[in-house]
Amino acid sequence: MIQLCKHWSHKLNVTWDEQAGRIEFDGGRVCELETDGARLSMRVITQADEELERTQNTVVNHLKRFAFREEFGDIAWERLPD
Repeated sequence: MIQLCKHWSHKLNVTWDEQAGRIEFDGGRVCELETDGARLSMRVITQADEELERTQNTVVNHLKRFAFREEFGDIAWERLPD
């Protein structure tokens, strides 16, 4: 999580500590990250539904690139009510 946040901090507004991170993409898109050391939870927030899947894919692709030694299995997204 920290490596992912550091990567994007060169281009975007990013904050993080040992347990959580927040990445602010253009267009009001946000990815919030939380970890307990064993699990990483990611929440993507977008202004428009059509941006949601694209942003989720971007986050997952970068995560897999930086954590290529980790076995993630299937990454499941759950749509939360508005």
